[in-house]
Amino acid sequence: MNFLHPLAFALLAGLAGAAQAQAPKSEPPPAKASAPGMLTDAVVQKIDPARGLIVLKHGDIPNLAMPPMTMGFDVAEKQMLEQVKPGDKVRFHVEVVKGKPTVTHLEAAR
Repeated sequence: MNFLHPLAFALLAGLAGAAQAQAPKSEPPPAKASAPGMLTDAVVQKIDPARGLIVLKHGDIPNLAMPPMTMGFDVAEKQMLEQVKPGDKVRFHVEVVKGKPTVTHLEAAR
C-alpha cells in the first residue's frame, strides 16, 4: 500500500485551499441604487403598456457599458408608462433584472 507522506499531504491540502480562495465568485455584486449621477437622458419613441415596454433613444448607459442607441426596455412597474408619451424627453435608470435590461426609474427631463 502506498501512503502520502504527511508533509506532502499538508502541501496538497494547502494548494487546494489557495486555489479555491482565488476562484471567482459566482454571484454578481449587489445592484447599486439609482442616483442622480446614474440617470441617462433619452427621448421616448414608443410605449406598449400591455407588454410593459418602452422604446427609448438614449445616451450612453455606463452601468451596463451600453453605447447610445434606440432600443426597447421592460419597465419595473407598468405605472411608469402612464407619465410619458412618445416625444417626451426623460431621464432613466436601467438595471438587468431576470436577465433583461429593465427601467427601474423614469422621470421627466428638466
